[in-house]
Amino acid sequence: MTPKKGNSSGSGFSWREFGDDNSPALERGTPDLPPEKQNVRVQATRAGRKGKTVTVITGFETNTETLQALLKQLKAQCGSGGALKENEIEIQGDHKQKILEILIKLGYKAKISGG
Repeated sequence: MTPKKGNSSGSGFSWREFGDDNSPALERGTPDLPPEKQNVRVQATRAGRKGKTVTVITGFETNTETLQALLKQLKAQCGSGGALKENEIEIQGDHKQKILEILIKLGYKAKISGG
């Protein structure tokens, strides 16, 4: 084994400058664009979901609260479950056309992606 370079005391302490935790200062804010300026893609996929079809909506440039409200509305109008994962909305089942119509009515520039 080779000894670690730098801190020879072995205490595991490293030097920090400007306070204990800078993570809030380093986080980038999510731009909250209006719906008409967002290019959203709607795609039905089964990849990595044990054969279950899921409609995935990607391309959002808005905050989490807006996406949560949109998710709730889409789940209610499609009559199925769904989730919000990393700024993507997942709705259970193949609802591409229905979701596309809903998003266009809400003012989003939405397109169907994939086959």
